[in-house]
Amino acid sequence: MGGTVIRDLDYAVDEDGKYQAVRSDGWSPQNDALEVTMDGIDEECQEILQRVRAGETSPLEYHAARNVMPLELLARYTGFSKRKVRKHLDPKNFNKLDDETLAAYADALRITVDELKSIPEQ
Repeated sequence: MGGTVIRDLDYAVDEDGKYQAVRSDGWSPQNDALEVTMDGIDEECQEILQRVRAGETSPLEYHAARNVMPLELLARYTGFSKRKVRKHLDPKNFNKLDDETLAAYADALRITVDELKSIPEQ
């Protein structure tokens, strides 16, 4: 994410003394914190991808992490219990899910069912 600048909308007084909306290049500490956070999420996703490829977890865990959606929030968005979501992190159980359940997860994660069932090549 290097080089990304968060732009904020601020207000400044113009030459006539009236408030005008102006763009800010953001606040450096805010940008730095966001970059560190995104780096951490990317690192976590890479670790999860390795576990998915090793058959230790399902693609659901990867997509939830990539969307910064903890188990509790995913459960709330899908209407499934946390226990059921946890169960679906097991690849054996995930591979048995019906289309309706997969669609509920895909909708919550704002991806397609095909995307939910797959992971990036690299």
